[in-house]
Amino acid sequence: MRMTRIPTALAATSLAAVALTAAVPGAQAARPAPDPVLPTQTLPLAGADDGAKLEGIGVDQRRGTYYVSETTGGEIHRGTLRGGSSEWLGGNGTDGRWTARGVTTDRAGNVYVAGGPNGIDHPGAPDVWVYSPEGELLTALRMPGSDTFVNDVTIGPDGAAYFTDSNDPRIFRVAQGENGWGATVFADGSGVVQRQAGFNLGGIVTSTDRSALVVAQGNAGLLWRVDLGTGEFTPVEGGTGLKDADGLVRNGTELTVIRNFERRVTTLRLSPDGSAATLLSDRATDPTRVLTTAKVLNGQLLAVDSRFDEPAPVGDPEVVVLPRR
Repeated sequence: MRMTRIPTALAATSLAAVALTAAVPGAQAARPAPDPVLPTQTLPLAGADDGAKLEGIGVDQRRGTYYVSETTGGEIHRGTLRGGSSEWLGGNGTDGRWTARGVTTDRAGNVYVAGGPNGIDHPGAPDVWVYSPEGELLTALRMPGSDTFVNDVTIGPDGAAYFTDSNDPRIFRVAQGENGWGATVFADGSGVVQRQAGFNLGGIVTSTDRSALVVAQGNAGLLWRVDLGTGEFTPVEGGTGLKDADGLVRNGTELTVIRNFERRVTTLRLSPDGSAATLLSDRATDPTRVLTTAKVLNGQLLAVDSRFDEPAPVGDPEVVVLPRR
């Protein structure tokens, strides 16, 4: 397990050194102190395969549980803040799942899993799965179209699940109807959102007033508003400069942006309809970790340490508990 880092005291020591140097005539100027790094606690995912890399996290507030996905095999782990974690769903082809990305739950506790490039790497395999809280497979679906990288997911005010596509600027809608489960393209931002190299649409949340979705485009560092009535994409005013924006967490009108390889957490004040954002804070995270997605459980912000920067990770992967703004 990695040691918990508490760099605040180090930062204070560096500042004191700067003041002392300035007070001594002729002394060499000290280097500016680096950004204080957010202190963390860790929740190891015991039992994960050697080399496992993680990506998505979902929480069930009523049951007090969290779910974490593996990109390296598609396994889903389940745990609690007090009782540790274990593998909940197998991967490596279980239910046609070889990899997994975003995870969320609905009011009934059903678990929605985004498959990333699962359907690209394994033609004909599902892109999305839905499970009951007991682990029963409710549906496994292919998304409409082709070249889909199904990245992250949120539950809308209508109870449907909305998934982002990191290739083309599309939002998929998954819901259960009279004829069973189905998937449709809810919104297509082609012509408005420019597809760029790398990961396009990723993190997704609903606006406070439930009129829209707010979506991150990590490679462009942008936030987009997607109207839930019309499906129209519009840029979020002030939602720029967020390079490597990945997971999004909304708590009231506060929007937390996990910026993976930038190793930063940025918090914005989001207007109720999601059309505008203003900066509240921008903080450095542990430089030895690449955090991807996050959720709030029992008032604690849980973020996934993906280990994407480690060619061959060893030991148990971890979820980290970040301080709130």
